[in-house]
Amino acid sequence: MKKVLFVSHCILNTASKVVLYNQKDIDAEEDLRKQFMRKVIDYEVQLIQLPCPEFTLYGPKRWGHIAPQFDNVFFRNHCRTILQPIIDQMKEYLAHPEMFEVLGVVGIDGSPSCGVDYTCGGDWYGSFESRTDLQETLDTCCLIHDSGILMRVLKDMLKEEGLQDVIQVTSLFANEPHKCLDIIR
Repeated sequence: MKKVLFVSHCILNTASKVVLYNQKDIDAEEDLRKQFMRKVIDYEVQLIQLPCPEFTLYGPKRWGHIAPQFDNVFFRNHCRTILQPIIDQMKEYLAHPEMFEVLGVVGIDGSPSCGVDYTCGGDWYGSFESRTDLQETLDTCCLIHDSGILMRVLKDMLKEEGLQDVIQVTSLFANEPHKCLDIIR
């Protein structure tokens, strides 16, 4: 029986991430990502990569965003569109339990899209070039206990399909490494 796990895009492709500048956070996440991937290989888990809504809308040279900027009907519709093939794949794997065990989904906490338990919040909007309160605006960015928009949409879609109790959704988060490591078995 093959074990299947759905993972956020940047777990397999860090080139898709927004450019980060806090080396300590980058190193901690990368260390956990490598530990997660080694365990995936050791346990022979098959990975299916979720699409990245930020990359597919804005490409690689985008600014960092916060979840409230993506919390709109247009971004949610984009997420729904790119997630529908993933939901279809989940349903097909689940339809064959003699062949497949679907372990769940692993997101990336802190992401405005793929955060599961934590995302980034703040009060960002408008053009930055003429703001006199730019530093104060940037200082509003913080980690909040909530899901990113892609994960909110995914959870909604799982509920619509009656899969919310079947598909476990957890995350890769350096401060809570057990979450992504415990799903692999």
